[in-house]
Amino acid sequence: MIQSPIPPTLDLRDMVRQHLVARSLAFMQASAERRLTALRTGAITTYQQTIRSAVCGFYGDLPVGRQYAPVHATPVSQFDKRGSEVLFGSEVPEVLFRTFRSEVPFRYRLENVLFESFPGWQVNATVYVPLDYAPPFPAVVIPVGHSGKQFKDYQLPAQYFARCGYVAVLFDPPGQSGEKQPGNDHFHDGVRCYLTGETSSQYFVADALRCIDYLETRSDVDLRRGVAMTGVSGGGTTTTLAMLLDPRVAVAGPSCCVTPLADLDIAQCYAGCPETHMWRRYAEGIDEVDLLCAAAPLPIMLMAGQHDEVFHLEDTQRLADETRQFYTALGAAERFSFFVDKGGHAYTLAQAREFVRFMNRWLLGEPDRPLPDLPDDLFALDPYSELQCAPRQDVNIFSLTRARAQALEATRDCDPARIRAAVRILTGAPDPTPPPQAVTGAAFQVWTHYWQSILLQPEPGIKLPATLLYPLDHPGPALLHLDDQHRHRLLYRQGPLAQAVHFLQREQPGRAIFTVDLRGWGDSAPAIYPYELAWWGGLDRYLAYTSAALGDAIFSMRVRDALSALAYLRTRPEIDPDQIVLSGCGMGGLVALHVAALDERLQGVKVWDCLSSFRTLLEVEAYTWPADAFVPQVLLHYDLPELIAALPCPVQIDNPLDGGGQRSDSTVPSHDDL
Repeated sequence: MIQSPIPPTLDLRDMVRQHLVARSLAFMQASAERRLTALRTGAITTYQQTIRSAVCGFYGDLPVGRQYAPVHATPVSQFDKRGSEVLFGSEVPEVLFRTFRSEVPFRYRLENVLFESFPGWQVNATVYVPLDYAPPFPAVVIPVGHSGKQFKDYQLPAQYFARCGYVAVLFDPPGQSGEKQPGNDHFHDGVRCYLTGETSSQYFVADALRCIDYLETRSDVDLRRGVAMTGVSGGGTTTTLAMLLDPRVAVAGPSCCVTPLADLDIAQCYAGCPETHMWRRYAEGIDEVDLLCAAAPLPIMLMAGQHDEVFHLEDTQRLADETRQFYTALGAAERFSFFVDKGGHAYTLAQAREFVRFMNRWLLGEPDRPLPDLPDDLFALDPYSELQCAPRQDVNIFSLTRARAQALEATRDCDPARIRAAVRILTGAPDPTPPPQAVTGAAFQVWTHYWQSILLQPEPGIKLPATLLYPLDHPGPALLHLDDQHRHRLLYRQGPLAQAVHFLQREQPGRAIFTVDLRGWGDSAPAIYPYELAWWGGLDRYLAYTSAALGDAIFSMRVRDALSALAYLRTRPEIDPDQIVLSGCGMGGLVALHVAALDERLQGVKVWDCLSSFRTLLEVEAYTWPADAFVPQVLLHYDLPELIAALPCPVQIDNPLDGGGQRSDSTVPSHDDL
């Protein structure tokens, strides 16, 4: 008899990705149809309210606005900047400066200030104040993208705005190249927010809106007609979100930041960032173009780089054309503008000039206000030392998420029935779970057991390779095993699982073992895609971010896979369906604990090398677990010690590990009879 794995009818290496892609594209198609319906029926206001409501739901209550604590800004430093120094490269006599000032008005002051957004979290704002105009000044907020405010994409536009009579505010995002580095890596630390039911995007957006709160405290700023906001790349993303959250944003200028999600993030499998993959973003159908259309008739100048290597011009052009249809339908076509710069992925002085013209018209109501004649070579970067604010480093995404988890723990209801019900809701597990379709290979006797290859199909498009090893004398008890590396890892060469089922031991009663590769593990581990070559890429990040945006975490999918495998195992005549023990290691142990919460017929569960608690992922600076261990919203309901205490069967925990992969003291009782 020839032995070989069962040939799958799909490529296991691409199975999980294509499953996620298909589900994501379905949501984006529904989103596109919703927009078309709104245009066709004229129900644009209802559509916009739906989008705005969903975006607000991503954030909850942000600590911004007049209803929040007033801003108490701490001045750090200030520097008066004179354009003559830029022109001549050194100090010049005041009489000579006065001579040129009448022809070239371009003085401004740098004011560095600190103020809080979240408690203890400081915004490091650099304010550009015009010195050649009389206050009060109009204002523009410039969120920095995945970079730092010291670079030309931010400094030079801010200088230009100030030289055109606008107060401009720059501030660093979390991490990146700015001053707010420790504990603010927007990949490593941003994903932590999933656990507490939050999005790391809140730290980008709240800072931008808190800048408006700060501007309201300045007597030299006129906000009667609102404020403008503009930024490039990640700063443009912040702008497109902030403009839907705060009516004080009266004019917006996102640059080099929008492309259809169906293309870059979904079809091309670009992991992107956790802050742009909020929980259920895809499920709510919030495409990039929806953010623009929902803002109409807010004056928006969308900007793009002709040679942008990230957000391709043809994609942005399509979004601009669709957005213009909404503005036209609302009788506000002139309030939307699309400007194509000759450059690449950047915010140039050419864009700054166009945006000032746009602000002059829509913020000031002065469309004929002349722009100063300021050639590009007049602008130069100010020393980074003159922009630094030295914000606190001890309060960051890491510390704030940890504090949020501690607060949740103090108020959680630990009733076992409530926790088990929460597991079912969180994982989306059906009750009961039906047996899956299965393809079975021929049983092959190997010493004391039969070996059988099986391919389970828990849902269309998903195949789970599995191996059933059952003793010659049956029916009998069985062990269902879940391994996050490979289903055969602990069977190989008389490994621990082979020993546990008494393989090769004729004198001892044997038991069966059913070991399954859940989706994305073992034989179905995804192949590498091009964007994973970048240092911020990663298979675990792609799976975690995308499934979070779907509102169906990859972890939850694996729990359902395991329940499906259990349901199948109970159908086998060789197995006593009431004599099954569940085991798992690594992430497989986490899945096993959740399955045990949903199935009261299990005789017990044993896990090893398993995470001791989700909270420990928030207590170590450098965690060693994959991104999909950060199960979205789980700490709103329970942590692992509470889950284990709520299980209806005996539990044995061997070598529990903390977030850093080190052995963790565990108070979970051990049942050696397992």
